[in-house]
Amino acid sequence: MAPYESEDSTTAGEADDLRAGRRKAARYVVPVAVVGIAAATIGLVPAIADSGDPDLPDITAQQLIEKIAKSDVEQLSGTFKITTDLGLPDLGGLGAGFASGAMASGSGDGSSADPSAKLTELASGTHTLRLAVDGDDKQKLSLLENASEYSLIHNGKDIWGYDSKSNEVFHGTADEAQADKGKGKPEEVPATPKEFTEEALKAVDDTTSVTVDGTAQVAGRDAYRLVIKPKQSGSTVGAISVAVDAETGMPLKFTLTPSSGGAAVIDAGFTQVSFAKPAASTFDFTPPKGATVTEEGELDKAAREHGGAKSEDELGKGLEKEFGGPLTGGALGKGTEGGPEVIGEGWNSVAVFDTGGEGVPSGSEIGGDMGGFLDSLGDKVTGKFGSGTVFKTRLINALVTDDGKVYVGAVTKDALVKAADSGK
Repeated sequence: MAPYESEDSTTAGEADDLRAGRRKAARYVVPVAVVGIAAATIGLVPAIADSGDPDLPDITAQQLIEKIAKSDVEQLSGTFKITTDLGLPDLGGLGAGFASGAMASGSGDGSSADPSAKLTELASGTHTLRLAVDGDDKQKLSLLENASEYSLIHNGKDIWGYDSKSNEVFHGTADEAQADKGKGKPEEVPATPKEFTEEALKAVDDTTSVTVDGTAQVAGRDAYRLVIKPKQSGSTVGAISVAVDAETGMPLKFTLTPSSGGAAVIDAGFTQVSFAKPAASTFDFTPPKGATVTEEGELDKAAREHGGAKSEDELGKGLEKEFGGPLTGGALGKGTEGGPEVIGEGWNSVAVFDTGGEGVPSGSEIGGDMGGFLDSLGDKVTGKFGSGTVFKTRLINALVTDDGKVYVGAVTKDALVKAADSGK
């Protein structure tokens, strides 16, 4: 998510570095404490929430952000819906082919209960989820499907994932997840309104406008509306609207609309919420009779063996070989060690990766459903950089040049071409 700041900010905070690594179950457990805002001082425009329904006391944008940061909700339960519309084309038979291929190759190499795979379903469509939280050690997130349910449960040291459709169970431990955090590996996939808001409030600079735009009611709760907008042209982000609970400061609804207009790219909000302590039994879990239980370490071993590597060190060396060198600035760009070069700032930031290989072949070269799918995503472009293909969604776009460079950002096609030209 791009950094933000008020229209009159005088102090800029640095965005958190992107972290890389394997995803593990505990990283998907819904966090309880609100992540602090990465800014020492935030000079926000004193936009007052003096209109709308319900009638709430006046508040400035700075005060509202501070309210979010100080929110200490540790117990809650509720239901929320999340809709994600990246504008990807219908895969048709191609999607079915991918699914059948995954099932055919899944003999022992994975589990349908693995959170790292299951929660990626939230990247498209509309989903209903139930959430329960009781402090740092007890959380439960359930994805409700037509005739089945997937649940991710954190209870003390244990992390359980259960897919009722396949009767498969995933088991990991919180201790392993904490160890990975120390290695700089990623935590959770944003799913709740609070998590999306935390991503949006990670950094502050002068490229963003932040205001309070009236009030609203969400899940029967009085809330303020915080609106975050890029000042720059060229971003695919139009605006971010966050409904913040007036009493607790917890985000109840998060909506990201694209600069191109139309439906929201991400719309996540509670339909029902209670801040009472959930029953202790909510977090109890015992694998059902006949269920297939997969331990976290078994998946790691299967992944390494499938790739022909016997350890994390060998996996890293294999990736280095694939990229033609160490996974530092030399292989991924000219930026900081271990990261890509970045062109531009704020919402118009574009990350540059140099694969050292060739560009993406055209759909006609590949043929079949896959070729048609690539052509539906890509636009051929040219510039000072040479030529390449822009693969587009309603939020994130990527330019792959014919000489193997990749430019990625939440920016328009023209902004990607401009970034590529500036790199020459």
